[in-house]
Amino acid sequence: MKQYLLEADPTLKVYEFTSSGPRGNIPKLVIFAETNQAGLYNLALGDKDPLTGELDDSSISNNGDSDQVLATVAGCVYAFFDRYPDAVIFAAGNTPARTRLYRMGLTKYQAEAKDDFELYGRNEGIWKEFTRGVTYDAFLVRRKK
Repeated sequence: MKQYLLEADPTLKVYEFTSSGPRGNIPKLVIFAETNQAGLYNLALGDKDPLTGELDDSSISNNGDSDQVLATVAGCVYAFFDRYPDAVIFAAGNTPARTRLYRMGLTKYQAEAKDDFELYGRNEGIWKEFTRGVTYDAFLVRRKK
């Protein structure tokens, strides 16, 4: 799948790209923020607010390019793990619809990702290996050693 061109900050924790579609060019951000648990990073994806430059994860772009956006986020994940191979990434949407979008992306790229990553989903408070067709409310990704 085609990806957008990425720009990363020197830490490889913040990435920027531009979504292109029927609603125009929309700057996007992907941020890996370390949580209070060492080595655990929260993945945040959203639009870049044109006034503040901050990530807005509540916006809904509907720019017709969700596959390309998800492929670009996958590229960010690979680059992040190249720098932080022992990290664990946590991801959950701020709405059920966004979490479903993440699940669809993981499902779509699961066959490719399984060689490089361990994927887990949280269902009813329990973490299990990611399985196609199961509803999850959060996800963990770890690079295989």
